[in-house]
Amino acid sequence: MARVPPGPTLADIARAAEVSTATVSHALNGTGRLAESTRRRVRETATRLGYGSPRAPRTRTLGLAVTTFAGSAWNFVAVSYFSRWLTAATAAAHAHGYALIALPAERGAQALWHDLAVDGMLLLDSPRKDPVLRALRARDIPVVFDGRPADPRPGDVWVDDDHTVTTREVLDHLAAAGARRIALHGGFGDEHYTYAVTEAYHRWCADRGQPPLVLPFDPDDGPGHAFDGAFATGAADAVHCLYDPGAHQALAAAARHGLTVPGDLLLVCTSEDPSYATTDPPVTTVTLHPEVIAETAVRALIARVAGGAPAPPGRLTTPATLLVRASSTPAG
Repeated sequence: MARVPPGPTLADIARAAEVSTATVSHALNGTGRLAESTRRRVRETATRLGYGSPRAPRTRTLGLAVTTFAGSAWNFVAVSYFSRWLTAATAAAHAHGYALIALPAERGAQALWHDLAVDGMLLLDSPRKDPVLRALRARDIPVVFDGRPADPRPGDVWVDDDHTVTTREVLDHLAAAGARRIALHGGFGDEHYTYAVTEAYHRWCADRGQPPLVLPFDPDDGPGHAFDGAFATGAADAVHCLYDPGAHQALAAAARHGLTVPGDLLLVCTSEDPSYATTDPPVTTVTLHPEVIAETAVRALIARVAGGAPAPPGRLTTPATLLVRASSTPAG
């Protein structure tokens, strides 16, 4: 039987990263007072050299990470989309005899990304230059994405809605309801969803000779000050919000400017937040069906992990649904 060559030592990693063995030890164990850039460089060097390889035996455990803002300490579970996604993914994993663990988003959790003992990973909204994805690829851990990865490789599998079709459906709906100056409230994330919707919006506007108006989203903008300029000047008579809090912010801004919804302003929000069904007025929403996406992604990942017949590379498309309510339905 051929012998498995020994893996790299701490000294090997120290030479490659141009640091001391003590620094390597601190970086890999999450101890010591190291600059975050040094800690990250050492861990990436260790992964590149194969530290910890070969891969551990099967654990029947899957991992999940929301990496849109990887490194920021934000509570993605508080967002309805991710909360419903996580619940459905957990149920689907358990139904197949797998455990599912969700990784925290803050930068202090990065050590987990390099030595986490899982059979496969679910990555949600992976951004450009995603450090989590880089670490997983280096360790040859199977990955399935929610949302198209920024730089897909041959063989990658991702589950997503057709954001171009959905965006055009929303904009056509608003135009049919009488809107002539539709603004897009978004431009915050660095993942495929944001780029795909924004590009579809610009193309829709160009096709109709209408000037685009993208208003910046800020999760902390409760009063909706991002809308002040457009609402004060009449530059927008409809808004399509891309993120959960967006419509609440738009309603707050409309109230401050004396605008009625839907009389003066039409409103649609992509959100899974159930409270929009009971706002005044109820808000038209787009549901991306996170349960369907989660279940599809888990099945695809387990197929890859188990070595059976994996899903074909590329996008597995799930349909979104426009739930029309009073905020985009003018009286009469």
